[in-house]
Amino acid sequence: MKTETRTTTKPRAGSNGRSITSTRSATFTVPGLDRAAGERVADVLQERLASLVDMSLTLKHIHWNVVGPHFIAVHEMLDPQYAGVVVMVDDLAERISALGGVPSGLPGRLTELRSWQDYSLDRADALTHLGALDLVYIGVIEAHRRAMDQVADDDRVSEDLLIGQTGILERYHWFVRSHLEDWAGGMANAGTRTELDAGSAVAAKTKTRQTAGRSSRSAAS
Repeated sequence: MKTETRTTTKPRAGSNGRSITSTRSATFTVPGLDRAAGERVADVLQERLASLVDMSLTLKHIHWNVVGPHFIAVHEMLDPQYAGVVVMVDDLAERISALGGVPSGLPGRLTELRSWQDYSLDRADALTHLGALDLVYIGVIEAHRRAMDQVADDDRVSEDLLIGQTGILERYHWFVRSHLEDWAGGMANAGTRTELDAGSAVAAKTKTRQTAGRSSRSAAS
């Protein structure tokens, strides 16, 4: 783990030259940690905060844009997930502050921190969205697990926070995957690497099942 402390930003001044705001770390951190450790952990948590702010907005975007036969089930499933992720964002921000950092949820700061692109789908069938959302959850959960390892040596309290959040995220992910799983345990978006490819794979399989269902009903009549 890196031991250097981050470069701090100078206080910003008003037109009168008086400094009124700063992103500089505080002169304290939580008891039992030195300031360098507090800054390292705060940096890791800020990246996770940015990721979960993005996740919360993605969940709302999908909630607004699902259509089709599974609309109401998926539409209503996503609101509690959104609310849960918003709580995680607040918990991360407050932990950053306790460590002496300056949490940021500003759009420009989040854009600077993120290493991913915007979610790829707009209006689409509910199951198609879930095929893409499955990949979003995989990325967020894997990054949370890496963050656990990054903070473990410095701060077990922050590690515990991330562990708890990961457990909740994995439960939400299970809800999503249960819509994509077949009776044999296979996934409708298996083998895909992009959100568009995942959504396309699910859409194709959904169409095949619908066609087969209509054929069976026609044969029986």
